[in-house]
Amino acid sequence: MINGLIGIKHGMTQIFTAEGRVIPVTVVEAGPCKVVTKKTNEKDGYESAQLSFKDAKEKHLTKPVLGHFKKNNISPARHLVEFSGDMASLKSGQEITVELFQEGDMVDVSGVTKGKGFQGVMKRHKFAGGPATHGSMFHRAPGSIGSSAYPSRVRKNKRMPGHMGSKRRTVQNLEVVGVRKEDNILLIRGAIPGSKGSLVYVKKAVKGRLI
Repeated sequence: MINGLIGIKHGMTQIFTAEGRVIPVTVVEAGPCKVVTKKTNEKDGYESAQLSFKDAKEKHLTKPVLGHFKKNNISPARHLVEFSGDMASLKSGQEITVELFQEGDMVDVSGVTKGKGFQGVMKRHKFAGGPATHGSMFHRAPGSIGSSAYPSRVRKNKRMPGHMGSKRRTVQNLEVVGVRKEDNILLIRGAIPGSKGSLVYVKKAVKGRLI
C-alpha cells in the first residue's frame, strides 16, 4: 500500500484521555485521494504512485494537466503529488482514505512554514541586539559583517536580515491519536508546519517509534 496522503491543516485543538490527560493535537483533513497513475522501474526508473486531491474545475487547469487527467480517466483535481510504497496492489482510479492510518501510528508531516516577510537579525536569527538605552546608537543592527582586508568580501551563509519563513519543513515521528473516517480527519499529536488551510503531506514515519 502507499505510504502517505495529501491533506489540509485545519488548526489545533485538544482532546482528553480516559485518565483525564490533555493532549494537544493538530486537525488534518487527509484525503480522500485518487490514484492517477503509477511510475514503474521499467518505464520511469523508479516506483511511485501519483495521487490527486480536491476536485477542480477544468477552466482552472492548463491543457497539459487537464489532458493528463483525461488520459487516465480521472476527474480534474487541484493537487498532484507522488508517494512511494507497494505499487502492486494499487490501480488507477483507486481511492485512498484516512483508513491508511490507525491510532498509534507514527507519521512524518511536511508542509510550508508560515511566511514572516522581511525580518531583521533579532527576529530572524535571535540576535541579542545592542543596548536599548538612549544614546547607544546600536539597538537592533546586525553589527560588522566583513572580514577586514582579507578576503574583502562578505562570507557565504552570513546571518543577515532577509525573508523569513515560507520554507518546506518536515516534523518527524508524530503520533496519530485519532482517526475519524466519516469526516476524513486525522488528529495528530503536536504541531505541524504551515498555517490554517495550508497543504500538508502525511507519510508513515521513516524512523518509526523512538524508544
